[in-house]
Amino acid sequence: MAKKGENRERITLACVECKSENYRTEKNKKNTTDRLELNKFCSTCRKTTAHKEKK
Repeated sequence: MAKKGENRERITLACVECKSENYRTEKNKKNTTDRLELNKFCSTCRKTTAHKEKK
């Protein structure tokens, strides 16, 4: 039986404009090999901006 979350990796999403780290989430590293980019609300900028996966 496979372990729970074996392929899951915890990542941090940072705002593209102000560089603040606002969100933490998980992604499947086998299915999504490239960097994750999502539109999320940034509390520092006070608007919806792109958030990219931090190194």
